[in-house]
Amino acid sequence: MIVNTPASRQGNLIRYIFYLIGYLMVAGAFKLVTMNSPIHIWDLILFITISLMVLLFFIYRFNREQRFFDRSYSGSWLNNFGLIIASTIVITVLRIFVSWLQSTGKLKMYHFQIAYLHHESTLAYWFLVLALGVVIPVLQEFLITGFLFNYAFRKNTVMTAVLGIIVSGVLFSLLNWQDSITLLLVNALFGAIFAWSYLHTQTIWMPIYLAVLNSVILIIMT
Repeated sequence: MIVNTPASRQGNLIRYIFYLIGYLMVAGAFKLVTMNSPIHIWDLILFITISLMVLLFFIYRFNREQRFFDRSYSGSWLNNFGLIIASTIVITVLRIFVSWLQSTGKLKMYHFQIAYLHHESTLAYWFLVLALGVVIPVLQEFLITGFLFNYAFRKNTVMTAVLGIIVSGVLFSLLNWQDSITLLLVNALFGAIFAWSYLHTQTIWMPIYLAVLNSVILIIMT
């Protein structure tokens, strides 16, 4: 079996670990930026540089690996206009509902919300929009949806699809770790929805769009 194709288990494991390290580098750079208030410009430059490198690498690798798959659906994700509208409404309503529960004290705040409320600034806000609203959600969807299904859940069966959706949701929750079991379950639900949208449309851009939408609304509602 050739190790540079998604059919190689050993090659897949090595690649996935490598991708995970790349993501952790971005997460570490994000942590470095948020440790200081006000934000240090060189930390910000480091985050942007690492993020661009990892993002471009993810896009290149994902697109390159698609040639090994015979997709049963070949249309553009824009062809699913009804699904896009419905998914947008669902994600928006769910996120606003969660924010309402937080405002009433029935749910804990997210870690970044607590940190931001202690160090509010215009630069910090726009950094959160860039980092947590766009960069990190995009990388997460490549990692826990795109690459995950390419490597671990390739069989075209209902059981495989359901298992993949559950695992993807759990991984999304773990990457966005919170100290509240309820928030972990909420994150797992969002992650599962993103994974389902990937399987339904057969394109990575749908879960990426939903993940970014979810994160941006979360930041706006902070």
